[in-house]
Amino acid sequence: MSYQIGMARVSTKTVDEQILGAARAILNANYVIALTGAGMSVESGIPPFRGPGGLWTKHGEPPMNGYQLFLNDPKKGWEERIRRQDDELWRPLKAAQPNPGHRALAEMEALGVLRFLITQNVDDLHRQAGHQGIAEIHGNWKLIRCIECNARFPAESISLAVLPPTCPECDGLLKGDTVAFGEPIPRDVLGECMDQSARADLVIVAGTSATVYPAAGFAIEVKQRGGVLVEANLYESEISALCDFSLRGPTGEVLPRLTATVAELRKTTLS
Repeated sequence: MSYQIGMARVSTKTVDEQILGAARAILNANYVIALTGAGMSVESGIPPFRGPGGLWTKHGEPPMNGYQLFLNDPKKGWEERIRRQDDELWRPLKAAQPNPGHRALAEMEALGVLRFLITQNVDDLHRQAGHQGIAEIHGNWKLIRCIECNARFPAESISLAVLPPTCPECDGLLKGDTVAFGEPIPRDVLGECMDQSARADLVIVAGTSATVYPAAGFAIEVKQRGGVLVEANLYESEISALCDFSLRGPTGEVLPRLTATVAELRKTTLS
């Protein structure tokens, strides 16, 4: 049951009812993907960029032309990266561990139910949780990427004896894999996201308001084609009114319950 308040649809279902309904929808879907954002990182102790306590709120946003500044002086860009290795952003990234929400999505993938995951997070936690089919649309802080051929390398494998370092494969310019302001989303990642969202008929939106593009567009596109949106968020978001199921609570609590329900229903169906 639901009713309208202005443009928003407000559900009167309990969280348990929402989880059960979402689990059934997931099992009835042909191709399930997930879209995750900063809310999941926050639950692992990584501060957000925006909002109360956000790094940009406290220290100001990075320059909007950060990518152009890097291209203008790559050596200076690399020196700045090295200098910031132990600052307020890098320390939490180094200490963070996957939370139960990350592990629940990896388990849903292992069940063969969740086909792909698109994340806006750069923290590597989905990979650490064991997730295999993943696109990190804003990059991964642990990787170095060639801006010419898009090859990626573990940061520790790249010598910084000479700055800026160059690509071992094509001799192109290397930079951190995280996408800077003004930098295009890498072609390979964007293409993968477009391909996966085109296949999807259900999206689990977790820890994000799904308002930052291009990532937000993938969930909206699926909904516009008649697909299903399942939201797992601590608070109501801008996308809540579009969602068929809203699992209100920390993703580290509701996603494990969702995955457990999916597994139980699947077992019952197969038995």
